[in-house]
Amino acid sequence: MSDITVILPEGEAGQFTGDASVADALAGLLSNKQRKQTVAVAVGDTMVDLATRLDSLGREKIELRPVLISSNEGLDILRHSTAHLMAKAVLDIYGPKVKVAIGPAIEDGFYYDFERETPFTPEDFDAIEARMQETVKSGLPFERKVVAKVEAIALFTGNDEQYKVELLREIEDDTVSLYQLGDFVDLCRGPHVPNSSWLQVFKLIKVAGAYWRGDEHNQMLQRLYGTAFDDRKRLKKYLSDLEEAKKRDHRKLGRELGLFTISDQVGPGLILWQPKGALLRRLIEDYWKEEHYKHDYELLYTPHIARLDLWKTSGHLDFYSENMYSSMAIDEVQYQLKPMNCPFHIAIYESQMRSYREFPLRWCELGTVYRYERTGVLHGLLRVRGFTQDDAHIFCRPDQLQEEIFNILNLNLNILATFGFAQYDIYLSTRPDKYVGSEEHWQKATDALEQALEKRGLAYQIDPGEGVFYGPKIDIKIKDVLGRSWQCSTIQVDFNLPERFEVSYIGEDSREHQPIMIHRALMGSLERFIGVLIENYAGAFPLWLAPVQARIMNITDAQGDYCEKVYLELRRAGVRIEKDLRNEKLNYKIREAQLAKIPYMLVIGDREAESGTVTVRERSGNNLPPMPVTDFAAKIREECAAALG
Repeated sequence: MSDITVILPEGEAGQFTGDASVADALAGLLSNKQRKQTVAVAVGDTMVDLATRLDSLGREKIELRPVLISSNEGLDILRHSTAHLMAKAVLDIYGPKVKVAIGPAIEDGFYYDFERETPFTPEDFDAIEARMQETVKSGLPFERKVVAKVEAIALFTGNDEQYKVELLREIEDDTVSLYQLGDFVDLCRGPHVPNSSWLQVFKLIKVAGAYWRGDEHNQMLQRLYGTAFDDRKRLKKYLSDLEEAKKRDHRKLGRELGLFTISDQVGPGLILWQPKGALLRRLIEDYWKEEHYKHDYELLYTPHIARLDLWKTSGHLDFYSENMYSSMAIDEVQYQLKPMNCPFHIAIYESQMRSYREFPLRWCELGTVYRYERTGVLHGLLRVRGFTQDDAHIFCRPDQLQEEIFNILNLNLNILATFGFAQYDIYLSTRPDKYVGSEEHWQKATDALEQALEKRGLAYQIDPGEGVFYGPKIDIKIKDVLGRSWQCSTIQVDFNLPERFEVSYIGEDSREHQPIMIHRALMGSLERFIGVLIENYAGAFPLWLAPVQARIMNITDAQGDYCEKVYLELRRAGVRIEKDLRNEKLNYKIREAQLAKIPYMLVIGDREAESGTVTVRERSGNNLPPMPVTDFAAKIREECAAALG
């Protein structure tokens, strides 16, 4: 048997026999500390188990990259292995009447889907976790076996595991890999940790319903979620953040603060804005419009429906029909609720002949669109069926493209910073397998996006093949105070619509040319963005955004008339004010105002009524000295002006 050369990224190399395992090679090349932290290795783009024989990799010279358990790749392996551990525990406890489906690693954790007649509840978690710990202590190996597909089908058929059999029948290869942990056998590509003793830090989180393969026509399964880490401190922090996230849940706070409602009578995924929520939305819209006016955008308004033929021309019926609602007949003509605003902006562009001298045209719209989302994925403000995009389309010449993208980035990041978001991840998505337009156009557009990012000095990652079919794009994922990422902003270059609608402009050479169209949304949708804002601030909005900036409260009924006078004066001064003149104890009123997350409480007793002042208490509990009403109004104006730059 000829020797195989193994090389590590740092340059260490060694000669090993073909029947040696990856673990054997690492033992000869890594320190004891490094080896104990290595859960798998990467060979090119493929990750393999430590038990893999070197000769099975089919090379005489192999470059191995150790995957540390604390890395993102390592945690994925750890969590995937813990999903298997959980599935084994469920079968150990509840027996063969439970059928297993799939159990992948996901962001921050894992899940496994089960079919079981009796629903799981959180009360079952202690027993499942205890059984998992028993397997951890036993140190059972994760054993990989490659078998013929027909053999695997026979195995799972004999175990009455119809979900595994269905998956197997769709695999084209003649052989498949199975992983065995004790008596639990699963269909899996791997890799996995060497043995169950690696899986000591985990916690089951919740149970939810999930249709098999995400199709509501299929069997409803029960999905058990959990998380796993490489050390207990990281798990403790994650669980603490999870509890904090529950407190910040925008659905809970939206109800408590009277911001929005979702009614079964109206329909799921359709938001009803209550007065305070509507005021919050208006503040955001007004700021958005003012900023766009300053940056030379013009505002548009377009209808909610259009002839079906418009969506045929735009290509939405070909590429997006599954997200569109059924058409409706009006005067024997088919109309369609709009899923996008862009075809309407094209129609406005077509209303007259355009000259190169007019460019760039920057048109923006807070346009409400309607898209079909399955009931199971609807989630408060974050996933809805009707939402308002902060949309804009820029028509420009090729020589203006990079500068326009740079300007969009500036506006985008400035607006995000105003709302308190200064941390984000940026992705540049390139050409997918299916696309329209020439390769030359794609390259020019991708270069323009990349150059604008570099000119702005922004770090970004390439997301290969994740552009939309009509052009490359930039996606910006903002991070909230808990470090969670939210997809909001997108900038997309489009060759498709100008070509489909045959729009043009008269160039300097007096000939017709096709403009470049840029789609961009900075917040994504107002609904989603407000949901993120609620969770980011835990409902305690900064003063300029707070629907109610101050609440007046009297100590006794004797100050009622003065409170009414102060209320009207501040309202006329532009302060968003409300009053609490109930015959209740002052401490109770203060507590109510704090729960309502109101920035300032104005306490009025006999002294304030006599001196024409108000005593100001901050949301934090800090008390300010009494001040004239005009001074408080000026304080509000100055704080808001400072926040808005």
